[in-house]
Amino acid sequence: MADFTLSPATATLIFVVAVLAGHRFRRIWKDEGPRWQLWVTGLLAAVCLLTVALLPLNS
Repeated sequence: MADFTLSPATATLIFVVAVLAGHRFRRIWKDEGPRWQLWVTGLLAAVCLLTVALLPLNS
C-alpha cells in the first residue's frame, strides 16, 4: 500500500489554497455570483481542508 503522508511544506501550501478558495467562495456568495463558481470554489476549499485534516504529516 502506498504511503499517504504530507510534508509540512505541502500541507501549508494546501492550507493556503483552501483559505484563498474559501475567501473567494465567500465573496461569490455575498455578491450572488454564478452558481458554478460557488460550487467550484466551495468544493476546492472543502477538498483541501479535508486533505490537510485527514492525511498525516511526515516528520
